[in-house]
Amino acid sequence: MIASPSRYTVDAKTVGQPAGFRPGSARGVMSSVNIAQPDVTLLLDLEGVIREATVSAAVSQEGVEGWLGRPWGETVGDVGGDKVRRMLDDARSSGVSAFRQVNQRLPSGVEIPIEYTTVLLGGRAGLLAIGKSLQAVADLQSRFVAAQQTMERDYWKLREVETRYRLLFQATGEAILVLQADSLGIADANPAAHKALGIDAEQLQSAGGRDVLAYLQPQERGPFQSMLSRVREQGKAPALVLRLGADRKPWTVRASLTTSSPDALFLLHLSPLGMPQSDQAEGDAVSIEDLVERMPDGFVLIDQDGIVRRANRAFLEMVQVGANRSVVGERLARWLWRPGADLTVLLANVRQHGSIRLFSTTLHGELGSDSEVEISAAGITGTKQQYVGVIFRDVGRRIDAPDHDRGLRHELGAIAEKIGKVPLRALVKDAVGVVEQQYIREALDLANGNRTVTAELLGLSRQSLYSKLNRYNIDGGGEPEAID
Repeated sequence: MIASPSRYTVDAKTVGQPAGFRPGSARGVMSSVNIAQPDVTLLLDLEGVIREATVSAAVSQEGVEGWLGRPWGETVGDVGGDKVRRMLDDARSSGVSAFRQVNQRLPSGVEIPIEYTTVLLGGRAGLLAIGKSLQAVADLQSRFVAAQQTMERDYWKLREVETRYRLLFQATGEAILVLQADSLGIADANPAAHKALGIDAEQLQSAGGRDVLAYLQPQERGPFQSMLSRVREQGKAPALVLRLGADRKPWTVRASLTTSSPDALFLLHLSPLGMPQSDQAEGDAVSIEDLVERMPDGFVLIDQDGIVRRANRAFLEMVQVGANRSVVGERLARWLWRPGADLTVLLANVRQHGSIRLFSTTLHGELGSDSEVEISAAGITGTKQQYVGVIFRDVGRRIDAPDHDRGLRHELGAIAEKIGKVPLRALVKDAVGVVEQQYIREALDLANGNRTVTAELLGLSRQSLYSKLNRYNIDGGGEPEAID
């Protein structure tokens, strides 16, 4: 920290004077300086050795006789020596140094932040170092840093609570609407509420907090507003039945007020009224829904556009999603190895053949994991919509195939990724080369590197085998036989 040298003034008559010092003998820059309550005063010789030292009671109650006879630079912290040397050099050359902050080490070992300036005295009297304690500033900085850390911790706690609220809000099966109390605009809605109102999140966002009354029948708006007025006044009100959505199904609506402040929010809970009951008595027959949910293999029901309409728990675990509502309404291609390509091939085969089995692909999880799966699928043709049931079997847990089989599958998979980017002729040529290299390596392993035996196993002449080894840069191992 550097400040103006005019911050303190010193009168040489107020400090200890070595023999030979005469007031008014200071060289040109400063003949008289007045001290304004310095905390540390050091009288130095021209080499920077401390001859006299005075410390105010506000800084320390201990004596500083241990400083006498020692260079000033040895009594400061590790990084303060260079600053002390610069202050001494500046004072010798210009008569006064700029202010610099150092950690002054007391004889007991305690370090105190001090801001010094150094003044050259007249004649050979030496130098005068005047310091002001910055301990109060340091304490204030420490408290400021502590306050910042506390605010940071409180901020992250708030973010954590906010994240939990958002997860619960999105995952709950109950439709929830958040309304602005003053305008009745929709501030937020979870996926179940979007479905109840017959709108999606993008439509709601583009509407810019549209008034919820726009989704109600004209004859229902009055009772709904009366219910909210009663909630505002009394804190609660009887539930109300409203018809929502494009099909105008009945929903039971309950309301609560989050706060009475001007920016208060209404929380609406929507529950479907008159849910259809199963015709069969409980326990009379096996529940297909329960069986699908408990299947160890992943199962999804998709429509003809590849949109997920139903998913079981095993599939949610494969794609690393916690709630069924985070999957329903999304395209299945989102989690497939080649989004778009795999789903397109799958749907095309189901439409053409009615079913498909042993379709190999990879599922990408939301948290970054990949699962090798085999797909079996069958189509269900309805009067209006065609649905496809898809089963995912995780084959990554099977007994590992030999290394060469895994390498072959990997290389063929890399070639498959080039579909649509290179001509078919080039794809076939690359695939033939990969398979040919694999069989040559296996034959070499069986023959323990003997190339003559390898050529016989493959039905090749030795010249042809050597040519292929050179072409594919394969080290046959063992000693090469001489060619007759």
